[in-house]
Amino acid sequence: MGAALRPATTTPAAWAGAVLLLALVAACSPGTAGTAGSGTGDASPRAGGTLRLAVEKEPECLDPHQSPTESARLLTRPIVDSLVYQDPQGKFHPWLAREWKVSADKLTYTFRLREGVTFTDGQRFDAAAVVANLDHVVDPKTKSLLAGSLLAAYRSSKALDPLTAEVTLKRPDSGFLAALAQPNLGIESPITLKGPASKLCAVVVGTGPFKSETGFTSQKGIDYVRNPAYAWAPEGTKSGPVPLDRIEVTVVPDNSARLGALTSGQVDAVTGLAPASVGTLKSTPGFTLHTTRFPGANYSYWPNTEKGPLSDVNVRRALRAGVDWRQIVKNVYFGVYDGAQGPLSASTPGFDGSLAPAYGHDPAEANRLLDQAGWTGRDAAGYRTKDGKRLTLRHMWSDPSVSNLAVQIQAAAKRLGVEIVEENLDGGTFVNRLLAGDYELIDTSFSAPGPDVLRVLFSAENIPTPERGISNNMARYDDPRTEDALKRALDAASQSEQFGVYAEVQRRITEDAAVLPIYSPLSVVAARDGVRDVRFNVDGSPDLSGVWLAS
Repeated sequence: MGAALRPATTTPAAWAGAVLLLALVAACSPGTAGTAGSGTGDASPRAGGTLRLAVEKEPECLDPHQSPTESARLLTRPIVDSLVYQDPQGKFHPWLAREWKVSADKLTYTFRLREGVTFTDGQRFDAAAVVANLDHVVDPKTKSLLAGSLLAAYRSSKALDPLTAEVTLKRPDSGFLAALAQPNLGIESPITLKGPASKLCAVVVGTGPFKSETGFTSQKGIDYVRNPAYAWAPEGTKSGPVPLDRIEVTVVPDNSARLGALTSGQVDAVTGLAPASVGTLKSTPGFTLHTTRFPGANYSYWPNTEKGPLSDVNVRRALRAGVDWRQIVKNVYFGVYDGAQGPLSASTPGFDGSLAPAYGHDPAEANRLLDQAGWTGRDAAGYRTKDGKRLTLRHMWSDPSVSNLAVQIQAAAKRLGVEIVEENLDGGTFVNRLLAGDYELIDTSFSAPGPDVLRVLFSAENIPTPERGISNNMARYDDPRTEDALKRALDAASQSEQFGVYAEVQRRITEDAAVLPIYSPLSVVAARDGVRDVRFNVDGSPDLSGVWLAS
């Protein structure tokens, strides 16, 4: 089951090399992106100290150009900066690029770069470095699983002079600046890009506020030290070197062990706690929960709209209305997660909240729709039938952490007369079945900083097939009107125009019940009270650059 995400899920497709972006998700009460979970304005940041952080999962590869996982994004962001900065409200600001302009045909972006920026290996950041990084992402040898898809419209780039880079696109892409702001397109030292890809999986060199000369060690973690030369933070944020001297990150996969490490004082902060552990900390003095909803797609069940029983829109609508998804989420996660209200998380820029009523519980309407779809018979076990065949949906997954959720959904569907068969598969079988479209339901969530994630998840060109390979349209959704809207969104001249088109896409997806949203994943950092200014990036990942220790 899914994971841009925890207990949001991690699909087998992800760890088998999918483009699925899985986010670190833990549980807690909702917060606001970019804010801390406790008051931090009572003192000025104190310089010095070491933050000890325990995370639940290690990246298969540290290099964000190669890896699609949220763990890679979290652990690489302290090292790499981006050309542009996207704030938690979705607005863009200068970072390594001090300004940019876009041609009238929206195919050429010209970036004027900041002077005096250096990589932590001593190399100068310049336009040639920008070109080297973008070309590295799209190079087939990089085998990018996410960053390459962010540059799907990229044609070429060149250095007009040492501080001016020109990027040419094959087609307009209104999501291009948002893509550049993500750590997956973070700028790395060009010298390191020339080495073996395997080395980049351990050691990444950037211009960021921290550096890690030893890099990531499997089954252990990664240590960072402050970059004393750092003087190019994003516009509108605190400039200069960061407060902390060091950050020591340890990988602790077991939830109880992470909680114990925090409460016993072995570490200062942890990510990825289960909802029950969050409840424990809420009543434990001396600790603070810092939270924000992940933007992007909710944790959802994705119905196969291409073939099988769920190719009938009435059956999809019936399943959406007949299962009390919100009550199940409340029961399973102790009220920690909010029930979903549409295809996108409510924290996503461009979210259309007017669609929430369509996701309400209405068992009478569900039964009417199933009757209308022809599933009017009942077998001895009480399941609906048509032409003597039981209404059976196969749900394939691999992550046992969400098994309790799946069991409750299965029971609710049975009351509706729908059989859900849980299929716990190994990664290879999962991928083969995904490519063949041999399933009825899959689950995951997808963290992203804006509504362009809808194109990633619902464009027909992203349907996974043996020829195309693993991709993200697991609903296998192919609707001409939606395709037209997605193309218009790419060509949008402003963010407001883009949001308007994506509101249309959300309505189409809702009308077609092309996704069954369940809950909005949360990003959580649990920390002792002395850890201050824990904030979040626009994608929901923790921002460690401003953290300081009051004690």
